[in-house]
This record gives sequence, C-alpha cells and structure tokens, in this order.
Amino acid sequence: MAAEPVLITGAGGFVGQALVRALAGTRSVIATDRTGLDFVDLPSVTALPGEIDDPALVAQLTAAPVGAIVHLATIPGGAAEGDPALAARINVAAPMALLDALAAHGNAPRLIFASSIAVFGDPLPPHVDDATPARPMLFYGAHKAMIEEWIATLTRRGALRGLSLRLPGIIARPLAPSGMKSAFLSNLFHALKAGEPITLPVSADATCWLLSRRALVGQLVTALDLASDPETSRLNLPALRVRMGDLVAEVARQTGANPALATYAPDPAIEAAFGSQPPLFTPAADRLGLAHDGDIAALVANALADL
Repeated sequence: MAAEPVLITGAGGFVGQALVRALAGTRSVIATDRTGLDFVDLPSVTALPGEIDDPALVAQLTAAPVGAIVHLATIPGGAAEGDPALAARINVAAPMALLDALAAHGNAPRLIFASSIAVFGDPLPPHVDDATPARPMLFYGAHKAMIEEWIATLTRRGALRGLSLRLPGIIARPLAPSGMKSAFLSNLFHALKAGEPITLPVSADATCWLLSRRALVGQLVTALDLASDPETSRLNLPALRVRMGDLVAEVARQTGANPALATYAPDPAIEAAFGSQPPLFTPAADRLGLAHDGDIAALVANALADL
C-alpha cells in the first residue's frame, strides 16, 4: 500500500514552494494555497487550490488520511493587525477545523506547525531558551500561541503527533507586499543587489534572529522524518543572531554593493520587536538535528540564491 501523503498548506508561499520541491519525487504531496501552485512539472504532487477556511476545500483535503501535515498558511503580523477578524478566522478557526477533521481518521498523523517567535512578544528577556514563556503582544503572536496550545492538547490526547516550530526571520523573501513588519530584512538584499539605496527602520547595532529559506526547509524535512517524538511539542528553531551592521556589510561584500547605500532611521517599535533579539538557546531542537545556516557568510549566500 502506498504511503499516506504529506499535506502542505500555504504551499504557494515563499517557504511552501521550496518545501514542495524538496519533497517532490520522494513522497506523495498534497499542496494547497490560494495561489502559487505551479507544480505541474513535479512528480507525485497534487495541487488543490482554494481558501483554507472554505468547508468544501477542507472536506476535499481531509477526505482520506494523510501521513503528515505541514501547516504554513497564515495571515502574517502586519496584515493581522490590520484585519484582526480575518486573521482570527485564518490563523485560529481554520487550522482548528482542519486538524480536527484530519485527526478524526484515527491515524495520529505527524503535524509540523509553522509558529513564530512572535509568541514571545516584546520586550524580550535577556536571553531566550526552551523555557521562555509565551507572552505575545501582536494578534499574530497570540494566534500562534493559541494553535500551539491546541496542538499540544491534541498531541496529549493521541489525536496527532504535533510539533510547533517557532520560526525566526526567514530571508530573503520576494520584493512584494507581504504584510510582514520585518519585510525590511529581505528588502535589504534586493536593494543592495540592485545597487539601490535603502533606509532601514532599525539601528546598525540592532540584533535579529535569522534563517535562510534553504536552512528552514532542511529543518522542516528533518522534523517530518523524526523517528520518535521529542519531549515537548513546542520548539524554538536554531537561528543565527546577527547584528544589522554586520548583515549590511556581508550583503554588500557578496553583491559588490557600496554598504553606504544602507542608512538607518530607527523606529522604536520596529527596533523593539525585530532589532532587540537577545542570545537564543535551542537545546531541544539541537538534539533533534535541526541546524541553522552555520555563519553569516553562508546565511547571506543562501538568501541571495533565492533572489
């Protein structure tokens, strides 16, 4: 009998597309999203477009058991603040309905949930580790924390085997409206590669937790293939803690741009949320073999490869 497929929501997004391509040909994949499902050339991939809160799509996605789910679909931070009702529907009600329907088959599928460091809120403590409590300030972070708790409950009940992975900043995303308050982190790469000026809303001494899409996809695949369940269903992902001035210098070096093209005009709210990230300790994820990019040069090279 063929192995049960992997269902990927948000499969048309920046991370989702790369994950689908990484899994294609190695296992059966069901990919769903509103747009971006251009997977006709990939073996063993079935694309089912639609809205994640559409009962008809949910019925189609859950008609048969799946072996694993990677839930990436979300309304991100800035967009969630702008439309809290939509965000609550997509970020909370929709995944609860989807997971309940999938769990009803009784096969306890593996679930990988793309949570976020937004669950920690701001200001952050002097360091963050696996014991740091969630105290979100943004609707987005609160929604992620709510679904983390729902997944932990379903896992305790044996309905599924859940892992909530708290994603840091993922770079470098496409140069397009994303609804993310952290978009400047990716826009820096686009600007310097094009030799264009950019004003950053944080200081040169701002510190951020960053991960390339390539490294994140590697972490997701590793998490999917875990032979046993970790002690906790919530994991902080390994990421590099990078000083903004050092990031500018490295992107400029690898693109041949003048680092002076990047100037700084710190916004206190942006600096507090995305530029004051303390040392990060991830022992639980480290033990599972989840790894970041290694160093800032590899991080920048991997991010530039996506442009």
